[in-house]
Amino acid sequence: MIDRIARFLPVARWLKGYNGGTFVSDSLAAVIVTLMLVPQALAYALLAGLPAEVGLYASMIPLVVYAIFGTSATLAVGPVAVASLMTASALGGIAEAGSPEYVGAALVLAALSGLILFAMGVLRLGFLANFLSHPVISGFVTASGILIAASQIGHILGINGGGQNLLEMGQGLWQQLGAINPVTVMIGGGALLFLYVCRRFLKGGLMAVGLSERLADLATKAAPVSAVIVTTAAAWFWDLGATGVKLVGEVPSGLPSISLPSLDPAIWSTLLPAAVLISLVGFVESVSVAQTLAAKRRQRIDPNAELIALGLANVGAGVGGGSPVSGGFSRSVVNFEAGAQTPIAGALTALGIAIATLTLTGLLAFLPKATLAATIIIAVSTLIDFSAIRRTLNYSRADGAAMLATIILTLGHGVELGILVGVGMSLGLYLYRTSRPHSAVVGLIPGTEHFRNVSRHDVRTDDATIILRVDESLYFANARYLEDRVLELVSARPRLKNLVLACQAVNDIDASALESLEAIDSRLKEAGITLHLAEVKGPVMDRLRKTGFCHELRGQIFLSTFEAWTSLVKAPPVITGIPKEPARISRGR
Repeated sequence: MIDRIARFLPVARWLKGYNGGTFVSDSLAAVIVTLMLVPQALAYALLAGLPAEVGLYASMIPLVVYAIFGTSATLAVGPVAVASLMTASALGGIAEAGSPEYVGAALVLAALSGLILFAMGVLRLGFLANFLSHPVISGFVTASGILIAASQIGHILGINGGGQNLLEMGQGLWQQLGAINPVTVMIGGGALLFLYVCRRFLKGGLMAVGLSERLADLATKAAPVSAVIVTTAAAWFWDLGATGVKLVGEVPSGLPSISLPSLDPAIWSTLLPAAVLISLVGFVESVSVAQTLAAKRRQRIDPNAELIALGLANVGAGVGGGSPVSGGFSRSVVNFEAGAQTPIAGALTALGIAIATLTLTGLLAFLPKATLAATIIIAVSTLIDFSAIRRTLNYSRADGAAMLATIILTLGHGVELGILVGVGMSLGLYLYRTSRPHSAVVGLIPGTEHFRNVSRHDVRTDDATIILRVDESLYFANARYLEDRVLELVSARPRLKNLVLACQAVNDIDASALESLEAIDSRLKEAGITLHLAEVKGPVMDRLRKTGFCHELRGQIFLSTFEAWTSLVKAPPVITGIPKEPARISRGR
């Protein structure tokens, strides 16, 4: 009964056998993540152009909802850097940052993203996220990290930044260099230096004095809390707001009110493209983190259930005064290392955030925005990975080109165009590669039943029989290419009597490819050549049997390539091929 309920409410599985020890582990993890999440929530609200309290609100209801429907034991849901940047980009042309209209649009964006994710989960469309290739996502995240860091330089200097891309941000900073606030620079620069030193050296230093690696790592990740406390106290004691230092300002005390976001169709249609992108990027990021952490405990997650959980979490943010949320990498790792055993730790974190919202908002009013900016810059520095560009280019120039295009367009134009072009290039390159599938004429390796490329190995062939191995599924984009390849081989071999298509790599044959096979069979018949198939996979064979192709095919369908060889080759075979060095032969097929 519990297993049946757990299909729809995964929390039932976590509650089964839940005990005091598990509660203590979840509570400890919740305390640590709460300390980390409070400054992050404020910082990411600042990044998204929203009032500080919105970041806190986005860290309450979504965490509780995910605890009920999520399948990852340690994924920490809440505001994240990339989603906040995309939110700011999507809302920048709708209303002035921080205005009631802007906040209302953020609620719509969160709810719309949630509905998209939920619908994808119900329809089991999690596979759509696979269209975001890793090089494109990596390039987008790197470019986003640069944009996020650049957008915070103005706060560090005490001037107004702005802009949707790197060029606009640079121009805005250049025009306001004369308005730099020295006190703000001291606070922001000091916080930046402190956080950098903590990230780089604190863990090693604490371990050197005898602290365990786990505690040293957690203390390092909690360093932003120290920066918040010290700079907030300094701003209050010396009244730094009077010197021009920009502070967070008054943060409303109390819990968020539950209300529906605006139902204006115009706003919903305007935000739909951005919501789709935020949904897909957030889902890919969340599932990647969840799967990584689950593997360490030999657990598993359900991607389609994660879509539903993240969707409902975003809907919760939309009705609970928040902004789009997804699983955060750093918070999830801290949650994991702090010993969280179930998603109940997330619900307890939400409780901690609620307590902080009720009790600490008066103190948060004195928090300098420069401190939050420093927190953001250090946090996103881990997103920037220039070495990935070199690795990708060395392995695949096509994927490297898609990655570079994503980075350049994201930096030069904005996040939406950058990721759209990256996805478009990935799909286009995939179609190009599969439209010209690799194929090879193969021959028998003497003394074995194995067949290899005649251009790579010394193999046995026969003038009257050609075996062509096709290394790709056959579909509309490459059907004509296969026809041309077969006719090219036939025209070069006047003594040819049999042509065998070795289909061990063919996982699918669509209707267009079936017509091409029928055309190939018809043309070969006219030339006095018989077409045969070998090693056709079961599901593909099942579909072929439903057509007239198997009945009209003059040749045979062999179980193996070796069976085709022994059945068709009557004359003594000859040895052909290009001799290769052993190392080359051992790597190729």
